[in-house]
Amino acid sequence: MDDAGTAGTVETDVVVVGAGPTGLMLACELTLAGVRTLVLEKSPHRIEQVKGGGIQPRSAELLESRGLLEPLLTSSASSVPTGGHFAGLPVPLDCSPWRTRHPFPLSCPQWRVEEVLEERAVAGGARVLRGSAVRAVEQDGGEREGGERQGGVRDGGVTVVSADGLRVRARYMVACDGAHSTVRKLLGLPFPGRPGTRRAVLADIRLATASDSVPRELGHMSTLTRRAGGYWAMLVPLGEGRYRLTYGRTDTTDRTGSDDADLGGAGDGDAPVTREEIGTALRAVYGDGTTLGEVHNPSRFTDATRQLEHYRAGRVLFAGDAAHIHPPLGGQGLNLGLQDAFNLGWKLAAEVQGRAPHGLLDSYHHERHPVAAGVLHHTSAQRLLADPDPSGDVAALRDIVVDLLRLPDANRHIAGLVSGLSLRYPLPGDHPLTGHRVPDAGLVTGTGPTRLSSLLGSGHAVLLDLAGTLPDGLRLPPRVDLVRATCPDGLGAAVLLVRPDGYVSWASDRAPVAGDTLLSAIGRLARTG
Repeated sequence: MDDAGTAGTVETDVVVVGAGPTGLMLACELTLAGVRTLVLEKSPHRIEQVKGGGIQPRSAELLESRGLLEPLLTSSASSVPTGGHFAGLPVPLDCSPWRTRHPFPLSCPQWRVEEVLEERAVAGGARVLRGSAVRAVEQDGGEREGGERQGGVRDGGVTVVSADGLRVRARYMVACDGAHSTVRKLLGLPFPGRPGTRRAVLADIRLATASDSVPRELGHMSTLTRRAGGYWAMLVPLGEGRYRLTYGRTDTTDRTGSDDADLGGAGDGDAPVTREEIGTALRAVYGDGTTLGEVHNPSRFTDATRQLEHYRAGRVLFAGDAAHIHPPLGGQGLNLGLQDAFNLGWKLAAEVQGRAPHGLLDSYHHERHPVAAGVLHHTSAQRLLADPDPSGDVAALRDIVVDLLRLPDANRHIAGLVSGLSLRYPLPGDHPLTGHRVPDAGLVTGTGPTRLSSLLGSGHAVLLDLAGTLPDGLRLPPRVDLVRATCPDGLGAAVLLVRPDGYVSWASDRAPVAGDTLLSAIGRLARTG
């Protein structure tokens, strides 16, 4: 990790603004491909806050494919598997029908995710400058949104000026600077959506004393939420006497006073969270036998829902909360950002290095914008169902949805939605596997047994020949690996072309495969000439 030093000019391929999980994951992906990457972070130090502490099954699969999951497993708050949830309803979501090695969410503090990702990014060659807030962004020349060119040239780039006088010149910028996104505001981009109507508080705490109503171990989300005394609260045990506390009022609807307040900024009702306020909520919900000890990183948030109309503005792209925000239900935020980074990283690297076919970089918006829109849609439904004081029609609706979630097919559908395992990108091709994630199946290669995820560690695309019929002299472009193997449990195709982010770009049941069809599929990932 580097600190922002004296003022000067730095040249790089990509400048990433924001050293949260999204920005650091993107830095990992870019450096894996050999792209010079600089990360600017306005905060001088990492905040050790538990916020965003759930890693969904699909994110776990992606992290494992890069060898990043193992160090996070040692930081998990619990080794007891606990099913996911939808709106906190008392029916665990079962992801096992989706053929995954990670059927349950992993509980891990966000700061630890950031720590592991930063270590990997820096080891790969990225620089992380902390205490470096962005003050100005200028673009010149090059491609505009949608692949159009300005002045008929592909050169050009972005100049970033930080508050401490540092100037950064880069080919591209990616804004991963959160819901408040300075970059988004500097470019004057609207952030349309629904303003927040409910306000809540999040804090990491220790208890001085605890009543019998305080949970002692991590369980399903539905067992952790309580209501009393005009409050709702959720205490999540983190081990070693630590808890993540979330609470709000059940007897008021607090509409925020401004758009910035929707995002947790300064506005009516956004006064600092006091120790007395937290203590009052604790006693109301958990009784006088529960008293507050330490308080760390308290903050307010709302249930606002917003999304950028376009994830690209010239040479500037957006990912994570800078591109979309939603009610914090179902453990979606951190995972949506990580998966943005996995989708964008290999595409941006190919563009920077001149390997990208026309339209590849713009496919980031076309693929990820609908995914986030879907998350905003189902978290809005969860917001209604998770009413802290349900009655009347809402209570009746909750009963119906609980009954539906107990049906295996309905549970599987919602589990796939919340976990990200059911995601399918709209890629060209008629094969039923096209656009789906490839399961981490067991394979047997010429060197022995292995797992499919291990083939993706280099960040390359993989042409997987399960029938042994592709010619030995097949000419492939850089960063596309041919792997011959057998799969005892089957993958549903004879040959698969798997993208660096683990999604099937093309598949065929026929062996041998027509050469022109295969080369066309490869050409959509990288130039073959």
